[in-house]
Amino acid sequence: MHKSLLSRKYLSVVLFMLCCIELSYAQAQKTKPRFRVIAFYTAKRDTAHISFVHEANRWFPKIAAEYHFIYDSTNDWSHLNTNFLSHYQVVIFLDTRPDDPAQREAFQRYMENGGGWMGFHFAGFALTPSDYPQNWDWYHNEFLGAGQYVSNTWRPTAAILRVEDSTHPVTKHLPAIFKSSPNEWYKWEKDLRNNPDIKILLSIDSTSFPLGTGPKPYEIWHSGYYPVVWTNKKYRMLYLNMGHNDIDYENKTNKELSFQFGNAIQDKLIIDGILWLGQAKHHSQN
Repeated sequence: MHKSLLSRKYLSVVLFMLCCIELSYAQAQKTKPRFRVIAFYTAKRDTAHISFVHEANRWFPKIAAEYHFIYDSTNDWSHLNTNFLSHYQVVIFLDTRPDDPAQREAFQRYMENGGGWMGFHFAGFALTPSDYPQNWDWYHNEFLGAGQYVSNTWRPTAAILRVEDSTHPVTKHLPAIFKSSPNEWYKWEKDLRNNPDIKILLSIDSTSFPLGTGPKPYEIWHSGYYPVVWTNKKYRMLYLNMGHNDIDYENKTNKELSFQFGNAIQDKLIIDGILWLGQAKHHSQN
């Protein structure tokens, strides 16, 4: 009897310890970051872009805490190197692109080795001649596929967006059409529909027209096809044309009149986008 009681006590202690270990492991797995994100930005040109950068750097940390990933940001583009990038699964360009050849090479190598990337608005901009010429063929013609910027709507206006692929992880939880936050929308040199590597996820729905308020006639779109969110199937990437807040330039107050975040459906798009990029196993889903 005495031995039997000891055995039962011993077994109870062992089972209790195993339960504790299991719970500790489960808790560790729950709190362990799912992936790491690094956002690069400049925030020196155009008040509307600067506003967006600051807004993004307030919003993303909250989302990171909620969805258990790490969000870091830096305006030091010298960190765009192989060693630094090796610590992150996703890179974000918030408002521009790198100009240094070594940084460009490091970014291309990162993407070709399966890294993830999310780019907003001006990160896709290139125009020759301008301060941001098209002098990076791999990035603008192959990676983004859009070529140069051609024109834009004005002023920043909400658009009705249409989901082009409701099966993709980034868009499968979105309604077929929805209203975006106000934005300045870009027209591109190349027709992405003709590029077999590009999967267009969202475009401007025709019910948006006329889009823009001018005052210049060419700043108001009345027809046409305009992709605004897409991915390149050769890479783990997502480009979003959103990223230009409305600013009170006319009265010279520089007051922010609109924001990109806070629109529940558009927020869901970005959240699902970052989760897809961070958790994808290389090029498994495009």
